[in-house]
Amino acid sequence: MIMYLLLAAHPDGAAIQETNAAGAALAEPSVVSKADLPGVVGGLEKRRPRWVWNRTQDWYPAMLQAGVELERCHDLTLSRAILAHSEFTAHTDYARSAEKLTQDDEIPRILQPPPAPAEQGALFDHIVPRSAQPGLDDIRTEFAAQQHALGQASTEEGRQHRLKLLVAAESAGAMIAAEMQFTGVPWQETLHEEILEGHLGPRPLAGHRPARLEALCNELRGILQTPRLNPDSPQDLMRALHRNGIEVKTTRQWELKESKHPAIGPLLEYKKLSRLFTANGWSWLDAWVSEGRFRPEYVVGGVVSGRWASRGGGALQIPRQIRGAVHADPGHKLIVADASQLEPRVLVALAQDSKMAEAARDKDLYAGIAAQGFGGDRAKAKIALLGAIYGATTGESGRLMPQLARTYPRAVGFVEQAARDGEAGRTVTSRLGRSSPPPSERWIRSQQSTTAEEQRRADGIARSRGRFTRNFVVQGSAADWASCWLAELRRRLRTVRAKGLPAGELVFFLHDEVMVHAPLESVDACISAIEEAAAAAKELLFGRVPVEFPVSIAVVDSYDKAK
Repeated sequence: MIMYLLLAAHPDGAAIQETNAAGAALAEPSVVSKADLPGVVGGLEKRRPRWVWNRTQDWYPAMLQAGVELERCHDLTLSRAILAHSEFTAHTDYARSAEKLTQDDEIPRILQPPPAPAEQGALFDHIVPRSAQPGLDDIRTEFAAQQHALGQASTEEGRQHRLKLLVAAESAGAMIAAEMQFTGVPWQETLHEEILEGHLGPRPLAGHRPARLEALCNELRGILQTPRLNPDSPQDLMRALHRNGIEVKTTRQWELKESKHPAIGPLLEYKKLSRLFTANGWSWLDAWVSEGRFRPEYVVGGVVSGRWASRGGGALQIPRQIRGAVHADPGHKLIVADASQLEPRVLVALAQDSKMAEAARDKDLYAGIAAQGFGGDRAKAKIALLGAIYGATTGESGRLMPQLARTYPRAVGFVEQAARDGEAGRTVTSRLGRSSPPPSERWIRSQQSTTAEEQRRADGIARSRGRFTRNFVVQGSAADWASCWLAELRRRLRTVRAKGLPAGELVFFLHDEVMVHAPLESVDACISAIEEAAAAAKELLFGRVPVEFPVSIAVVDSYDKAK
């Protein structure tokens, strides 16, 4: 039987109370001082409880700093966001009374992390102030309400079980995010500096451009006959381009490439190097990398589909130019694994399309589809399938869609139904039970048209929502799979350590890719853990369906060698 321990802020430190699975108290709460909390929590952890708290980032980072690693938790904030919107609990009092997120909101307010303190003081001093945290009674009440809502969830087609799995995986993700931030991505600052110098030249003085950017700037000034041109100013640049007969509406790369003017080459090079300098240059290195580690803050479920986001440092956008700086420590390797063609394979499993499942048995799903319905043309097969998932109904994708629909009616019909639901203002739901936000009041008003022109606008807005829901059901289910993959991988890596081998550490996660930093002697065990976790995630979501979810694995010294 699982032991549930509530952890909440208290004027004298923290309060801990044991409850049953329904949230009913089993003992009087105990109050623990800040100084004693790590030792007390570490001692209780030997009983393998599930910790219940408002937000994982309020407590777990400080535990990790104190050397206390925990096995499992129930994050009330992340669970609230799921249960408030899930179609599986829509009939419950909990969902009806919850604050709702609409499609107009990009990131739920309840999921946004608090601003980091200006300075980190003593251990546990950076925990969110007590006035901003719910007390023990609030924690107990909320936990009981969530458990009651889960108990009332629809049991149709195993929905209740799947929703419980999602809540558990989301909470595990919160712990993984804290652990990855604590561990950090291995990062060699000297290599990063060498990369920057190779592209940009020596480190410039504050407020100045690097030598390579300055040279390109002067070249552009000469070609465009604009001695005082500032290429970093869009307005200044547009005026200079127009004066030279380059009639572009934006300075986006794809539009600039349509011109053959001699200024375009150096301008594109300037823009590429300028992005490197501003996004990952010396200032970024000073701010985000210390003691050989890059430690971003991840936001679990920060996107409505369930995908993670990050706060600061661009953790989810490490550009290829600097991946060579992501380097394993001596005696270690980086194991970089990504789930091949995850979203298309998820669609196959969701739609239960047996013919596409046959194509998916090969490691290259697009090649399999090409062989079955596109005369072996892999490029056309890929364009058609991604167009179906993302709602691209014009151009080459639109032209190829009828052939895809004839060959795979179940798969195409599945996403088409999701699109129709969205256009009608309905919600759609991922495999484990995360539902899309309902349309906003503004969207609903837009559909109440009275004139032909208003109807045309309303139809366009409805189609836009249909594209959102079409992709949501696939991307959300892929995020479900990835969450289970992460949770299963974390559990297996802990098992490797329990066997006496040096532990491999999860250090990076991006949608369908993980990175494990592993001692040489643990590499094989970590690879097995990654592959076994992927297989387990498939069975957790879909059972023993005839769809493969292969994982590509590279064992490298630096991230740039992984692909």
